[in-house]
Amino acid sequence: MSTTTVHRCFGTGDPLMEAYHDLEWGVPVHDSRALFEKLLLDSFQAGLSWRTILHKRENFRRAFRGFDPERLARSTARDRTRLMADAGIVRNRLKIEAAISNARAFLRLEAELGSFAEYLWGFTGGTTLRGRAPRTWAQVPTHSLESDAMARDLQARGFRFVGTTICYAFMQAVGMVDDHLVSCFRYLPRRKAG
Repeated sequence: MSTTTVHRCFGTGDPLMEAYHDLEWGVPVHDSRALFEKLLLDSFQAGLSWRTILHKRENFRRAFRGFDPERLARSTARDRTRLMADAGIVRNRLKIEAAISNARAFLRLEAELGSFAEYLWGFTGGTTLRGRAPRTWAQVPTHSLESDAMARDLQARGFRFVGTTICYAFMQAVGMVDDHLVSCFRYLPRRKAG
């Protein structure tokens, strides 16, 4: 009996990372609340590996009450103390404070524009961007003109821990950018024009 090796961009050997790569990374997300959760998780990743955050994701969901922006925006000093004491998440005061202020910024943005999802997807013209077909991680960029613009605009609207590198990683994760390596089973060849 022959076995087939599955080629992935990342995650092979870690069941949680494999499932994340195979089922989530690069899949277009158009739900505002799911996008808000992912943006906050990516902001907690700053300086850490995604593997660390992914393995704590369920703890984050519990600690941050399902990433409900309205509940998170009403966080009190007692909530902040509870979060800082929670060993199941990343206990970084600046990132916790940013998550709370980002919930408030999210609510202001939705009150002004109506849809966080439409706002974010506007940076890619509502479509998944596909650059050159990367063969190695060294060929995958860490930012783009679109992530630069997204970071600037989010920051101008009061969001924190949303630099261009975080925004680009976020865009990859939620399918705004397709950076699967050519060797990956999820890679989709580019269609030729004409």
